[in-house]
Amino acid sequence: MMEPIDWSKCPGVEIDPKRQSGTPVFAGTRVPVNVVTNNLHRGGTPDEIEEILDNFDVTREQVNAVLGFLRRHQPIASVR
Repeated sequence: MMEPIDWSKCPGVEIDPKRQSGTPVFAGTRVPVNVVTNNLHRGGTPDEIEEILDNFDVTREQVNAVLGFLRRHQPIASVR
């Protein structure tokens, strides 16, 4: 079983109880970072995720920061 991710240590991620009920979101947005993890677990690629999130003003740098954080803290096969 995988350990929970401590998103408070990920650059570019904010956790604020007043925003999305404290769900970790991309900084400056209301977009939850679980969009990335959910898409990866369903077989999505980083490029596909970036394309989806571009519609919500999430930058490539923000997506890459989350992907890099995942690689360092929860190495799983689906994080490419």
